[in-house]
Amino acid sequence: MSAIGLLALLSGCAFVTDRLDKKPVGPYFDQPPTLTPTSAIYHDLINLPPPKGKILAAVYGFRDQTGQYKKQPASNFSTAVTQGAASMLVKAMLDSGWFIPVEREGLQNLLTERKIIRAALKEQNPDLDLAPLLSANILIEGGIVAYDSNVVTGGVGVRYFGLGASDLYRMDQVTISLRAVDVRAGRVLANVLTSKTIYSYQVDANLYRFVRFSRLLEAEAGFTRNEPSQLCVLNALEAGVAHLIAGGIRDKLWELANPDDVNSPIIQAYLDEQKELRESVQPPKMPPQPTTEERSKNVFL
Repeated sequence: MSAIGLLALLSGCAFVTDRLDKKPVGPYFDQPPTLTPTSAIYHDLINLPPPKGKILAAVYGFRDQTGQYKKQPASNFSTAVTQGAASMLVKAMLDSGWFIPVEREGLQNLLTERKIIRAALKEQNPDLDLAPLLSANILIEGGIVAYDSNVVTGGVGVRYFGLGASDLYRMDQVTISLRAVDVRAGRVLANVLTSKTIYSYQVDANLYRFVRFSRLLEAEAGFTRNEPSQLCVLNALEAGVAHLIAGGIRDKLWELANPDDVNSPIIQAYLDEQKELRESVQPPKMPPQPTTEERSKNVFL
């Protein structure tokens, strides 16, 4: 091997070693961990008027009922939506200030720890015992009931003399079902369906041109942005909790600390949205029905 070739090889090895020793550089690698971004729905949720009394509520689970899986090249066992929606729901309930969630999803772990503490207390004093667990007044049930891919797709592109650019977008939609169930009677008190779109887009630009007879110039650049599906599920859950609270105030299922707070802008905004949805559903137009006299004439014809 020539001296020039050996020098080039050593320089390449030094460059690779130097890059491996340094941490990755880029707009996404240098960012430290942060709290999950919030939305306008979250600000509505934490600014709701206070209740007359907080509601003891239990969440046993919030399952993925869509049956949707990610497309290739992802694994067929990778689902399209998060499996941690129950944790997101408990967080939304806590942040609203209207509920006191009691632990039910990890109930077996809680009972095991209570047995350990009870055994330690018995050794110290047989008369000592733990206070009983809190019982819930309502159950919060439901699940992620739908995940629709490619609800809307489209784009635009242009190419001229080897220079081209394109812009593509796609919209998916996730739907959440949320209901409050009375523990004592088993009656469904309220039911809410909320949907959130998941927006993705891709921008590409490319150049393909012969600079000379035997010289080809080819360049390509682009980027893709996908809205995180777990954040969309979180936003849909937060909206569902807010609508559940507003609908319960309207139906007198629970009360505000100050009854005049029903006129607050946040409560009224959610009530107006529910009212607008109900009024948008028009009953089908029925053909004119014959009168009693016309029916009697038809009988004798």
